[in-house]
Amino acid sequence: MASKTHDFAGTPVNRPEKSTPVRTPWAPGAPALAAAARAVDEVVSSGRSAETALAAHEGDAHRAAVRAIALGTIRWYLRLAPALDLLLKHPAGVTGTVRSLLTVAAHQIEYSRNSPEATVHAAVDAARLLGAERATGLANAVLRRFVAERGALLGRVDTELPPRTAHPAWIVERIAAAWPQACPAILAANNGHPPMTLRLDLSRTDRTAYLIELARASIDAHEVPWAPAAVTLAHPVAVSRLPGFGEGLVSVQDAGAQLAAPLLDARPGMRVLDACAAPGGKTAHVLEKAGDRVEVVAVDIDAGRAALIRENLNRLRRSAHVVVADVRDTGAFWDGRPFERILVDAPCSSSGVIRRHPDIKLLRRAEDIPALAALQLAILRAAAGMLTPGGRLLYATCSVLPEENEEVIARLLAAEPQLALARMPAGGELAPGAVDRGAGAQLLPGAEAGTDGFYYACLEKTTAGI
Repeated sequence: MASKTHDFAGTPVNRPEKSTPVRTPWAPGAPALAAAARAVDEVVSSGRSAETALAAHEGDAHRAAVRAIALGTIRWYLRLAPALDLLLKHPAGVTGTVRSLLTVAAHQIEYSRNSPEATVHAAVDAARLLGAERATGLANAVLRRFVAERGALLGRVDTELPPRTAHPAWIVERIAAAWPQACPAILAANNGHPPMTLRLDLSRTDRTAYLIELARASIDAHEVPWAPAAVTLAHPVAVSRLPGFGEGLVSVQDAGAQLAAPLLDARPGMRVLDACAAPGGKTAHVLEKAGDRVEVVAVDIDAGRAALIRENLNRLRRSAHVVVADVRDTGAFWDGRPFERILVDAPCSSSGVIRRHPDIKLLRRAEDIPALAALQLAILRAAAGMLTPGGRLLYATCSVLPEENEEVIARLLAAEPQLALARMPAGGELAPGAVDRGAGAQLLPGAEAGTDGFYYACLEKTTAGI
């Protein structure tokens, strides 16, 4: 209802009555902190991937904030959690979502632009939202001390390289042993934010024309000179904003990953196996380069991930024979006709893509590496049995650890005398800053090329041993 008053000339005017402000039940940001704490706890306590943990919050109104807070906290967890432990009388007694909430709030205090005092207030309400009413006093006291003392606390933590860079000690040791000169840069890159790079279907669009389309959509971007189909955005955007995304003209794929299809060199009329194909980005790129004139069999052991291959191919208007199978069990899917080209993008530690998946720091263990190397060798040996003489096998990982890369290739060559290294661009000829490893080449995360960390090795099947 409006009340009547008068303006300066004495003319009656209607003005709305002042309403009483409605107080929200929680401090601003408290629901996002609580949801992020739940997601972080799923990773830390239950060993779930960050993507799985965050999937539960996709429908939340504040999902973007939850995602940013949770991933940021996971990225810096191994630096923040030890600092908080210094403030706890019994650190082992503070577990679950309460511990994750403290770490989430500490991340916001240290790494966001939010007012530290407002973050503490929101964290106290977040504890209530998490059903941890008894922890409100603890959260308030610990976080207020963290605000006041964080410089000294983090200074104590930062005396050692692993917590200073928020990496587990075993990863730091392995990277330092393999890459003594590049180790500091790799660790720093792992804590950075990766670029958003696109792969264009050059059979349906032109890079120069597409850059013009991006500019019209107010999206700043530049071409990647050494990757013909690659365009990198100045700032990430939702895929719904990308011209032609729904029509399949463009996909999101790191420039380093875009090297696989050219190295595989599938040609019209060939039969191609993508042995560990999900989610299908490299499968699609092979088809884009060779057209529908190649027969592609895309295999993945996980039915859910195989469904992603089909979804991606449908969007891109490409087709392949998608099979759910363990590629080591060739009898379950192979008809006995050999393949001229085989891509083995093997399961690995993912140590080259930590900047995209910071939960790797918390989920991967040192003892995983020998088991992964054994799995990689088994997959390669199965693939070798399906390769025609004169055919090419491309081995790829997103690892920076030699145990999963050139050392696996050395073991493969010793076990399969009919295989030999094939010619491929060496080191910097492949991409700026790539390192020749004798057997294959390594791209390091955040190096001159600006890509994630990838390893590639090309092999061919001779007639020896057949």
